[in-house]
Formats: sequence, structure tokens, C-alpha cells
Amino acid sequence: MSTALDGAALDQVLQDAVDSGAVPHVAAIAADRDGVVYEGGAGVRIAGQSDDPVGTSTQFRIMSMTKMVATTAALQQMERGELDIDAPVESYRPEFADVQVLDGFDGATPRLRAPASKATVRQLITHTSGLGYWFWNADLKKYEEATGLPNVVPGVMEAFKAPLVADPGTRYVYGINTDWLGLVVETVAGTTLDVVVKEHIAGPLAMDDTMFALDEGRKQNVVDVHVRGEDGAWTAAGGILNESPEWWPGGHGLYSTPRDYIRFQRALLRGGELDGQRILQASTVDAAFSNQIGNLDFPEVIETADPPITDSLRVGPGYKWGYGLLLNTRDVPGRRRAGTGAWAGLFNTHFFVDRTTGICASIYTNSLPFIEKDGAWKLYGDFEEALYSAL
Repeated sequence: MSTALDGAALDQVLQDAVDSGAVPHVAAIAADRDGVVYEGGAGVRIAGQSDDPVGTSTQFRIMSMTKMVATTAALQQMERGELDIDAPVESYRPEFADVQVLDGFDGATPRLRAPASKATVRQLITHTSGLGYWFWNADLKKYEEATGLPNVVPGVMEAFKAPLVADPGTRYVYGINTDWLGLVVETVAGTTLDVVVKEHIAGPLAMDDTMFALDEGRKQNVVDVHVRGEDGAWTAAGGILNESPEWWPGGHGLYSTPRDYIRFQRALLRGGELDGQRILQASTVDAAFSNQIGNLDFPEVIETADPPITDSLRVGPGYKWGYGLLLNTRDVPGRRRAGTGAWAGLFNTHFFVDRTTGICASIYTNSLPFIEKDGAWKLYGDFEEALYSAL
């Protein structure tokens, strides 16, 4: 059985972050292989409109924390011999053959060309296909503005017409790869991604509050996304996402609770199994936590192209990418050990799984911009340092 940590310092980190205005609200949870060792929360679901306290049973839009779930679904298909991850994406989704590379602009007119090689499913999993996101790529943002092409947030299929911003396999570019991967998973499964996730991941792991579309009861338990008003105070901006998208986004579409998602994290921590339910083979989990991008590197700095949406990401040197996970190749002093797998969501959610220490944790708000230097980004670090100090 797990032994609960002395959570006083962790509670204080969360409360201080809300009291200072760094975040509008926050919930956090930590666990070891045997169970939850800490859970806490501060703030309310809807600033100025709600007295409902935020906690580990509150629903959050987990955005890109969805990616590791969708990646797991693809890895399961690989294990069953149903999916060849080294096959071209177009062999499963023929429309991918129409995707070209954005090769610059003639004035305001985009210049496109054919890619130098065919992107593979593996490259979708590792974000090395060349697909990007507008908020971290100025050329892609300019392309969307010039053409009127929607990004993936409105939930329309037209977003899949977005071009590559690099040739496949030439560099790590974080982007809509996992949305394409979700379409591949659907083709292989012969059903929609929500069904695949429910039947093969959320159902077996008893993650009953993890889903792409909330039912009416759970809608009463979801936080609003918050943004800063002109006075700097947090104000509710609603849900932002399309609740009835044309496809279930493998890149950002899930709602979950901290208590639910920690079960997924614990399964990864335990080598793919939890409470007798195995979602991945141990060797596949080992591969997920191993460098899968070879000599390519995760960028030390990714500059923002859309400041209202996100700050720049500054992780520093020594990071690689596995299957769906950001990997640090060296220990972070006082924090996670080398080989930890982690990622985050655009509305300021973050998780990590440290298999060396035997701890996993996640922290949640729903707010923009993403990873403000003195906001959610600082909070992530403060929470992690307090957690490791309490171990």
C-alpha cells in the first residue's frame, strides 16, 4: 500500500499560485506504483461565478495530454499486428498523399512543393513528419491567415489540409501529427477513436470520467477556460473547443479528471499494467520511454508565434522524444530523474512519469496563455520541487 505524503507544502504551493493570480484554479495529484500519495486543489471552477471548489474529481480539458492516450491506442494496434508503424501514412489514409511542404512565400502567396519522402506512421508518433501547429510556427500561422484554412481547434476536417513545414524525418516539429494518427487508428479499427479509447484504454483502466464528449451530468463539473481581462484578473471564457467536432481529435480532444488520468500514468509507471489490466506490453512501454528520434533533438527553445495562446517553450538542452513522451536525458536537480516521460496540454495541464524514482504526477488548470513564465510554468516547477522534497 502507498503511504500518503505530508502534503502541507504541496497544498501551500497550489494555494499560493491561486492567491497570487498565477493561475485561476489548480488541482494536482501524485502517485506511486501502488496508489495515490497526494491530491489537492485550490480555487473554483468558474472565477467570479462559482463557489464550486476545484479538486481531483473535477473535469478538465486535458488538450495535448490526449496525445499519449491516442498514441497508446496506436501502439496497441502495433502489438496486435494490425498497424505497421513504418508504413507510409497514405497507405492508411490516402488523403495524406495530397499534403505538401510549405516552402516559403512569394509576398503573401504560399509556395508549396512535394515532400522529399513519404511520411510514415512512426513519424506521426514521434512528431518528425513535418506537421506543425500555428502557435509555435510563424510560417504556418501566416499560411492559415493567408488562405483562411482553419486550425484544428474548430474541429472541422478541413484542418487536415494544413501543409508540412519540413520534410519528413528531417527535424522534430510539434504539430497535428497525433490528430492524423487518430485517423489512422480509426481506419485500422474500423470504428471511431472515442470507441477505441473506451474499449481498450479508459474502460480497462476504470477511467470512467475520461471521454471526448461530456454527458450532461459531467458538464456541471467542468471548469471554464480562463483568460486575463484588461485588469489582469482571470475571467471565464467558456469552453473554447467545439463540443461537436467533425472528428474526435487524438491530439487534444479528451476531458478527464486528475484521479482518472493518474490511473493511466500509473499503468505506464508499472510497465503497462494496472489492477490486473494490461494496456501495453512492458517492452512497448520501455520503447515509449526511449529516444525514438535518433540524432534529432527536441528544440531547446520553441518561440511563440501566437502570444495570446502560448508563451515560448524553453526546456533547455538534453531532451529527446519517445513514443508520445518528452524525455529528459539528464536528471533535473531536485526534481525528475533522467528518462522521465512527460507532456502537457495547451490549457495548462501537465503530467510526468518518473520510472526511476517510482513516482508520477499531474497538475491541472484550464487557462490561457499556455506556460506563462511566471504563471503555470513556474507553478509546474514549484509543485514538482515540493513533491520531490516530500518523498
